[in-house]
Amino acid sequence: MKCLLIASESAEVLFYWTDPEFELNIQEQYGASQEEGEKPPAFEDSINTLFAPIIISCSTMVDRLGDSYTSFSTENNHTYVLHQFEECLYIAVNGDREEGEEDLKRKIYVMKKMIEVLFGMVTLSSTLIRKELRPQDTEQRTRLWKHLQSLLETYSRLREQDQSFLVEAVERLIHPTLCEQCIEFLERRLVQQINSSVERAGEEVLHAFILVHTKLLAFYSSRNASTLTSSDLLALIVMVQNMYPSNIDLEDTAPEDVENTSAPDIFYTPEPSPTNKDSGTDRDSVNSGRYEESRHEGSSIMESGTPVFEFLDPDIQMAEDSLRTLEAPPPDPSTPSRVFLEVTLKEGCYPMMPHSMYCLPLWPGITLVLLTKIPNSNLAMSVYVFLEAFAKLEKRLSEGLEGSAARGQTSIQDLRNKLDKFIRALGTSDIQTSQLQSVWTEFKSRAFTRGGPGFSRDLVPWCHTMKSQLCGVYRQCFITENTVGGGSPQRLSPSLQDRALTMVQEKLMDWKDFLLVKTVITYLEEFPGLIHFIYVDRTAGQMIAPSLNITDRTTSELGKGPLAHFIKGKVWGLVNTSRLYLQKGYSTVTLRDGDYFFCYFLWFENETGYKLEVKDLPILPDDSAPIGMLAWDYYRKLLRYYSKSHQGEVVKCYELLTVHLGVIPTEYILQHCSQLARKLWEPSRIPLL
Repeated sequence: MKCLLIASESAEVLFYWTDPEFELNIQEQYGASQEEGEKPPAFEDSINTLFAPIIISCSTMVDRLGDSYTSFSTENNHTYVLHQFEECLYIAVNGDREEGEEDLKRKIYVMKKMIEVLFGMVTLSSTLIRKELRPQDTEQRTRLWKHLQSLLETYSRLREQDQSFLVEAVERLIHPTLCEQCIEFLERRLVQQINSSVERAGEEVLHAFILVHTKLLAFYSSRNASTLTSSDLLALIVMVQNMYPSNIDLEDTAPEDVENTSAPDIFYTPEPSPTNKDSGTDRDSVNSGRYEESRHEGSSIMESGTPVFEFLDPDIQMAEDSLRTLEAPPPDPSTPSRVFLEVTLKEGCYPMMPHSMYCLPLWPGITLVLLTKIPNSNLAMSVYVFLEAFAKLEKRLSEGLEGSAARGQTSIQDLRNKLDKFIRALGTSDIQTSQLQSVWTEFKSRAFTRGGPGFSRDLVPWCHTMKSQLCGVYRQCFITENTVGGGSPQRLSPSLQDRALTMVQEKLMDWKDFLLVKTVITYLEEFPGLIHFIYVDRTAGQMIAPSLNITDRTTSELGKGPLAHFIKGKVWGLVNTSRLYLQKGYSTVTLRDGDYFFCYFLWFENETGYKLEVKDLPILPDDSAPIGMLAWDYYRKLLRYYSKSHQGEVVKCYELLTVHLGVIPTEYILQHCSQLARKLWEPSRIPLL
């Protein structure tokens, strides 16, 4: 019984997702009220009817009181969590008690993050994002909503199954030799060859990384690239998993397939490289495998030679044809995804800058990802600078600081000159700028003309309109670029992508089976009584942990399914508990739960590994964003807060969560934690980036 809804202030549904139980409940609730023979209402209409009173009451409270409720529970034990982002209201619902308020809040923030990655600065304009989330064309809207629903389901699955998404940090594969070889290969061969090719269509590879399921094998960034934030990297992994889901639990895999994809338990010796003929055959099968799944169902029907139904009612046939029309066609693997990521340069931080993301599946479970800079990305930086300037001006004028705005004539005059030049430059392109030009002319006549009102509150709505117009230009350039000029977007040529894929396959051919079995340095034998741990480097956004395999077919450090499943539940509970205490300002938590003893530690070190003195952590309000790195990077803000008292020193932040048997004396447990942290400090510095 789960649901997530995005709605406008006028109660218009901009997006919804429901699980089958919630959908069935809605259909039974509103379908039963229909008279016999009358068609039931469309599901979207039923959703709208259900949530309209809540949306309207929220808007009314905001208008009259300037505040609204953030959560409530109903008599039938349904929990509702609400959050207003500008003019979009997000509502998350749970009716089976599997998710608490914090879980629902996290889901809302993650959904907002994914929308920002997909639509960039268009999200800063309420009018434009409403149009993007709810296109007038039914077909287009269905495709978009299915894509967003699939992303949300993928994230939910990863958070339930994957430790890296539980703690929101990227898990690394610890294999120093292979990591270094892959990084060197990405730098000296792959990226260099792509960036020097004439087939790159003006794009430049900034980042290249290899994923094994959700785990990072190697990551390379070019010298002129900005650091990829942990938040953006986690969001990209969700997108990659959505395109090429990993069957990590092997539940549906045939035993012979398991044998073929598993390495020996103790030793591994790479097999000899295949011959050119065999290698080419494998590569061809991998390339064609991109389309194999989409062809499979249709081919099984075609081979039978006889239709399932020879005679159909015309109305039924029309309905089936309509449903086929609404089905999203399989994506072209060579077509990049447009993503909007944070870029930090000497000039400052620029959020939601456009990039192209190429996902090249090497083998099932292993993916090469390329992030490229597109030719006109500098235009996005200019738009952000202007948006920020108008946002600051609007804020000062709204607070009644007209004098402050007027005294900043130098910066305002500089803004005027730069924006005039910007609009003139756009005039030579295919981008429609007539509305922007008109609004800007009106703004200048009011702000700079002697007879005009000057810098007063009257300019506030014009600042808001200027921001909308700038977002509109950004949308034309980066969201709807397929229609601008009537051509398709520039991209790396398919042949260049195929060559890149082949190069990496040849590099990893001898290692692929080994990589598909999780190879984590195991420390449990060295610390008697230690059952599980998660070590997180919050500065780098990376984590190390033993595997928690909860299936019966394979064995993990904790044995087979039931025990691992039990410990998994304990670990997930410990993480949630530690976040509650962290929100209240505690950096250390120790608690006993039956036969188990749990520890959580957060501490700071300098660059040499020297532990810094303990400092009181800030206490967060109840309505703050959820602690993590995906939707809201709490730890980056925490590092800034702590670094204020350590000027000129590089400060790093770490976390350690451990689960011990309760019979182990407390002093030994604390000694274990200290020794384990020191032991893990060295592997965390294995070159990866």
